[in-house]
Amino acid sequence: MRELVDEGILERKRKAGTKVKSFPTRRAQFSIPIIGEEITDTGAAYRYNLIERQVITSPDWLRSRMDIPKGTEILHLQCMHFSDNNPYQFEERWINLAAIPQAKECDFENIGPNEWLVREVPFTDGRLVFSATNASSRLAKLLNTTDGTAVFTVERMTWLNKKNVTYARLYFSRDYKMTSHF
Repeated sequence: MRELVDEGILERKRKAGTKVKSFPTRRAQFSIPIIGEEITDTGAAYRYNLIERQVITSPDWLRSRMDIPKGTEILHLQCMHFSDNNPYQFEERWINLAAIPQAKECDFENIGPNEWLVREVPFTDGRLVFSATNASSRLAKLLNTTDGTAVFTVERMTWLNKKNVTYARLYFSRDYKMTSHF
């Protein structure tokens, strides 16, 4: 019954019982893809490059977004993912070291944070925000586009048992397409 409620087919109300919805809710489901596999599945060659790795104290804007205490150590990573040597995605990621201390030991030189997290760290909840971002001159250079070009952007947060694990901003090159099934 719970699965049918979660899928939007049944409606349960306290003291009123359970009924089949007249207009069931349709939901799209998203999985967190391993970016390298997403690229190689198209037949293209994948390449990864770590641009920057630093441990920082969480800035105020990030503390409020991740709901973490002042002074929390964060691993901040910036990296590029390439498809056939063409820019595919710029990934900027912040990992909460209070939740995932083992991330501090990984150098992320040979494995991207996306792949490492999907393989090493379970998560219980997540949130995705989709938008378009006008590329700054730095972002335009990284993605091989022009300043001000709108690029598809995904903000992703994950939690493990109500503890925030990571916050990421993913910027995709021009012509990127996301597909979801429902």
